[in-house]
Amino acid sequence: MTTISAHHAAPNAFERALLHAASALDSFVTVRLESRSGAVHRRLIEAQSAASALRGEAEARGAIGLLPR
Repeated sequence: MTTISAHHAAPNAFERALLHAASALDSFVTVRLESRSGAVHRRLIEAQSAASALRGEAEARGAIGLLPR
């Protein structure tokens, strides 16, 4: 039986570009959805979006080995 090692070398430039593109696409979709909603709903979405963006950035940094100190 074979297993896949959990150890993974640092991501290359292509993987970092994919993470950046995914983040940009997520941001674009969020902006489009916010522009279609009302003012109250927009504020709720902004708070949710900010939390999501922070989490996404933290996950991306963690994926490339840049953990906060």
